[in-house]
Amino acid sequence: MTRRQTSGPAPGAPAGLRERKKQRTREALLRAALKLFTAQGYDRTTVDEIADAVEVSQRTFFRYFATKEAAVFAVQDAIEARFLDELRQRPAAETPLEAMRRSILIAWNTISEAAGSEVTVELQMRTYRMIESTPALLAAHMRRSVGLEGQTALVIAEREGLDPETDPRPRVAVAAFSGVMRLTGQLWSGRQDTSVEALRELTELHLDHLGPALSEKWRAA
Repeated sequence: MTRRQTSGPAPGAPAGLRERKKQRTREALLRAALKLFTAQGYDRTTVDEIADAVEVSQRTFFRYFATKEAAVFAVQDAIEARFLDELRQRPAAETPLEAMRRSILIAWNTISEAAGSEVTVELQMRTYRMIESTPALLAAHMRRSVGLEGQTALVIAEREGLDPETDPRPRVAVAAFSGVMRLTGQLWSGRQDTSVEALRELTELHLDHLGPALSEKWRAA
């Protein structure tokens, strides 16, 4: 007599449920952290307060974020990773500046996705303002920007078949692009309209002026 097979849970189902639960916990911790940071200040907020807000242990917080600083920059990390991924896939026919422009605009479109369902764009905007007004975080932000510029220059050099150690063009192009990005971020944070559409508009406007500002005469006729 042949043993009858019993149906069980689909392969991978328990793991899928666990992953979704982990994602929900991470997003809840991130939202709690950003709300506390922006409400009472980064330095005044403790990991215990963040964990208590989500009703988990301190150990659980550190399972998802190595430090408080890691939580502050979590969304930015995701956006930067998307930017680099897009840049690696841009058509070879595009100039370096055009490839970076298109990649950052695509990355801006994924802010909500990067933040997750628990973190609104408005909360991320308040976080950006907090970073700008907190010396320790501003220093970390600048440090991270330098690191991103280095990674971006390597991607551009690889796209163009150049050696960034001997050819300065990838680093020069990225430095100019990054300067515009910092400017648009500062302008965006000071506007009443802090939507993603407003950020895209500012980004496109200032990138449109990058080439003429560097290569054309400014003086009015």
